[in-house]
Amino acid sequence: MNASESLAIGDVARRSGMAASALRFYETVGLISSDRSAAGRRRYPRSVLRRLAFIRAARNVGLSLDEISAALATLPEGRSPTKADWERLSRTWRTRLDEQIDALVALRDGLTSCIGCGCLSLRHCALANPGDVAGRGGDTGAQYLPRALAR
Repeated sequence: MNASESLAIGDVARRSGMAASALRFYETVGLISSDRSAAGRRRYPRSVLRRLAFIRAARNVGLSLDEISAALATLPEGRSPTKADWERLSRTWRTRLDEQIDALVALRDGLTSCIGCGCLSLRHCALANPGDVAGRGGDTGAQYLPRALAR
């Protein structure tokens, strides 16, 4: 990759809206890669901006770094993901998003019966502990949040 086709870490940080430290971390864990200039500075291919947009979207959906890494591993290195790539990868997120939406709707709709303290062992907690099952078992804490929200 020649210098005119590559971006310095500061340029990538500015254009992606991510901190340089995040870029270095993502590189360390193998989500993105760079070459080094003659002076030893990181130089990223322009295609890294699309990968970073993908990483941001995946994190917003709630994917773990391992899941993101597995998804990115299905893409050819050195080129921007195509619309077909994006559709194929994001299709697998639909179920997760639907689960998260359903859990958030249940959380929103159940807030009037919960004081929001996080104990979730109230006798009448219709949100996540109806009938105070957790209290009878001695459990306390916010361990009964909907699975889609506990990721």
